[in-house]
Amino acid sequence: MFTEAQLYSPVTTGIDGDVTVHLSDEHPGVHDLDYRARRNDIAALALDFRPGAPVPQIDYTAEEQEVWRIVSAELARKREKFACREVNDAAERLALPFDHIPQLDEVTSKLFPLTGFRYVPAAGLVPLREFFGSFADRTFHSTQYIRHHSAPLYTPEPDAVHEILGHANQLASPRFAAVYETVGAAVQRITTERALKFLADVFWFSMEFGVLREHGEVRCYGAGLLSSFGEIEEFRHAELRPLDIHAMGAIAYDITHYQPILYCAESVSEIEDVVGGFFETVTDETVEQLTRVEQI
Repeated sequence: MFTEAQLYSPVTTGIDGDVTVHLSDEHPGVHDLDYRARRNDIAALALDFRPGAPVPQIDYTAEEQEVWRIVSAELARKREKFACREVNDAAERLALPFDHIPQLDEVTSKLFPLTGFRYVPAAGLVPLREFFGSFADRTFHSTQYIRHHSAPLYTPEPDAVHEILGHANQLASPRFAAVYETVGAAVQRITTERALKFLADVFWFSMEFGVLREHGEVRCYGAGLLSSFGEIEEFRHAELRPLDIHAMGAIAYDITHYQPILYCAESVSEIEDVVGGFFETVTDETVEQLTRVEQI
């Protein structure tokens, strides 16, 4: 099932107010003291942010800018080849920069006129209810840190590459943005942790790792695939199953490996009808009924 803590490096604030990002022993930047200090500083800025205040501006280093130039160019080439037209058309309209890491207010300035979504900073993990619930106001919580320069095409956790090149390109589509908004409305209806987890898992296998058929080929639309240099190709080798809300919300999966099973839509319209329809109507009782079927 969906496990929050595996997605992001934990962030803590000490008694003295110092903010620390706890990288795993396998993280490419764990032994780089300068990188770790940068991560702490960027997280502290996000924690200090309050709604309505100016979005923190990050003074990205030359190494960080070079990482962005490398990965954004590589992902653009792969997106053109492996992503669906809805995403590619949206990315073309959004026109994110290749030559520098966009500040979050720059992302908002490009995205808001297209779909009304705006970006606000996150230090790391945002609680599920807050993260998904903000979609109702067309707000997306985004990290601002960049993966370590030693591995520009790899990250063990979501970074600005994932949040911007994955989600923003997806959110630039009015059709996908509308699905996100239904997720936010759903979170306002549901109250149980079971329902919240179920919703998060359906989101994982659709808006994060969703694929669809287009002109006889399988193409991706999920942000997790759009922002992963390796997995944007590997999804073609996954076992493809039809959209099934019960299965998507109940299947066990490992987020640290390429997904061996994906749920494939026949069109964007089917995503809107099946996935969007679920988010539009889900309640605690809906999930209780679905999980009861699982237990029988």
